[in-house]
This record gives sequence, structure tokens and C-alpha cells, in this order.
Amino acid sequence: MLFVLGSLLLVQLTCSGDMSQAVGYSHLPHQPCPVERPSSSADDPSWGPHKMALIVPFRERFEELLIFVPYIHTFLNKKKIRHKILIINQLDHFRFNRASLINVGFMESGNDTDYVAMHDVDLLPQNEDLDYGFPNEGPFHVASPELHPLYHYKTYVGGILLLTKKHYQMCNGMSNRFWGWGREDDEFFRRLKAADLKLFRPTGITTGTKTFRHIHDPAWRKRDQKRIAAQKQEQFKVDPEGGLTNVRYKVESRQEVIISGAPCTVINTFLECDVSLTPWCQSS
Repeated sequence: MLFVLGSLLLVQLTCSGDMSQAVGYSHLPHQPCPVERPSSSADDPSWGPHKMALIVPFRERFEELLIFVPYIHTFLNKKKIRHKILIINQLDHFRFNRASLINVGFMESGNDTDYVAMHDVDLLPQNEDLDYGFPNEGPFHVASPELHPLYHYKTYVGGILLLTKKHYQMCNGMSNRFWGWGREDDEFFRRLKAADLKLFRPTGITTGTKTFRHIHDPAWRKRDQKRIAAQKQEQFKVDPEGGLTNVRYKVESRQEVIISGAPCTVINTFLECDVSLTPWCQSS
């Protein structure tokens, strides 16, 4: 993990192809340093009044982060979406907990944003007609089942989901009980229903399952799909109390990082786990 953080700092200092060679990612394309230009969004009313906190739950996917941050920053700027990118980096030795990291991102997003995007680091939008704007009417599932390259069941709400902060609070965020890969999105779909929130999805998009590029390499990065102790039974249950109100974590540090000219904030986080309640947070 120190290697990852050190590499991120290297990215902040240089975005040359030589840096990729130095940290062992010679397969990545050369990305010359762009000319720095001041953003015109602050005083331009055409960008609108809203600002998104784009929350990326993260652990050890450095090569994907190098691609994702500059790509999504450019994509959102073209659409005139005010945003800040928050990389919630899990440092502890517990199993990966995507939902808790998203809760942390919400808690740490500050008062300068009024909506959130829950965004996987390995999913790149390819169609500029996709809407990332303020979801005033209700949660907006950008990576809808008919467009996602992998997941097509009708209750799927993963990948990329936009919510106003008010609506996320109405759901009490996401459950913190899901350690390892999967199921947290399915439980969150039930929270949306319980909060009487109508889910919206893209219309008029004709690119089908080519709407997104999925850059995850399953052969190199295996999903943690183990089901430990009572997790196999518990994974299908609704968590009626957990969420924003009981997420336990410590922020070790915040680092402002620039990757190929694109700014992001890395929030280095230690999650806490009550092993008496969710013993499956430990690998064994």
C-alpha cells in the first residue's frame, strides 16, 4: 500500500511516460504532461449551480486509477459538470468494503457539493450523451442494466449511481455489513424502495453495452467472492439500521494529487470492524 501511495505522489510530480517505467507500469500508454489551463467553471453560469462529489471506493488498483482520473475529469469538463474526485483508499487489513468506503466518501465530501456519484474505478463512459447532471427528481442510475457491459438484471444499481445528498441521507447511506465483493448494491436497491425514491435511468442511448468501457482485468485481479462464517446467509438480508449512522473509520491523511493534469483527493482510510457482528470482515 505504501508503494501505491508513493506512486500516486510520483504522478503528482510527473506525468511522463518515464514515470510509468519507473514504477513498473511500462504497459501503460505514454501520457505527456498537458498544458495547465485555469478552469473557467467558477464564474461561468453555463456550468450550472450544482457540484458533484465523485466518490471512488479504492484499493490497490493503481493502474486503473491512472486511466480513470484523467479520463473522467475530461469527460465531465466537456459536459460542464462541476465536480471533485474523491478516491477513498482502504488501508486496513480487513476485506474490501465498497459500501463503507462510499459512506466515508459521503461523510468527507464537504459542504461545497450537493450531490454524489458512486463510481467504480474500472468503468469509463464512452457516450457523451450520458447524463451526469444533478439528479433532482430522484436517484439516477447511469450504468443501467441495458447499458452495462456485464450486469443486466433489472434491480442492478451498481457501477455508477447519482444521488442528491438529501436522498442519500434518506437511505442512511449503504449498509456496512458487506465485506468482500458483491451484494451491497442489491441491498441498496431495497433501501431506495424503502425510502420511496423513484429510480431513473438513461433514455435515448443507442450504444447498448458499448456505452461503457470496462477496464478491469479479472485474470489479474481476482474478485474476493469468498463467503465466510454466516456471510452466506446474511448477504441476502436487509440491514435495517446500519449505514451512515454507524460507519466506523479513521482518516489517516488526505492527499491532493494530480494525475496527467487531472486533480483528485486521495483520502487514506482505515475502516473498523466489529468482528462479533460481521466476523467475515476478516479473510480467515
